[in-house]
Amino acid sequence: MTAPSVFVVDDDEAVRDSLCEIFESEGLTVRPFASAEDFLAAGADQGEGCLVVDIHMPGLTGLELQAELGWRGCRLPVIVITGQGDVPKAVAALKAGAVDFVEKPFDIDVLLAAVAEALDRSGRLSGAADEEADIQERRRALSPREREVMDLVVAGHPNKVVAARLGISARTVENHRAKVMEKMACASLPSLIHAALKVSGA
Repeated sequence: MTAPSVFVVDDDEAVRDSLCEIFESEGLTVRPFASAEDFLAAGADQGEGCLVVDIHMPGLTGLELQAELGWRGCRLPVIVITGQGDVPKAVAALKAGAVDFVEKPFDIDVLLAAVAEALDRSGRLSGAADEEADIQERRRALSPREREVMDLVVAGHPNKVVAARLGISARTVENHRAKVMEKMACASLPSLIHAALKVSGA
């Protein structure tokens, strides 16, 4: 798995270079872009890490890039860079899900704290996404009948009711249920319910 990156998007080369220097001095992997369009064209929205983006840029602005990422289902945590008088726009970014905003001129400690929080959030999101993908894969391994049994069991129906609903014997339900538990790697009914809820509607 590749190390998470700090994606820096700012049309001001001096600011971009300064940010890269700050992050690299902390041992972070940095990928700079001069525009939101360059960032998207490089497929960086598929990367792991966090995004530090200037709120004012030619073409797509920081807020517009944030909105585009949301539309694409990108989970990359966002930190917006703002200038003086940008508080309303910063608040709009926060309402849209940004982790934080950092005002120019930068307080390095504040900036690094915001990035640390964003990277931590990114790691949690990545872990949750991996877990969900794993559950989805296990669920796909179930036979159609096993899925039916699992759905009814998770809904709280006892074996006798499941048997009546599906027109099979209670013994057969028990066998299917044991297979479901095995394939879903769940040791108990509560853990099966938790797993099913994570992929509900899938």
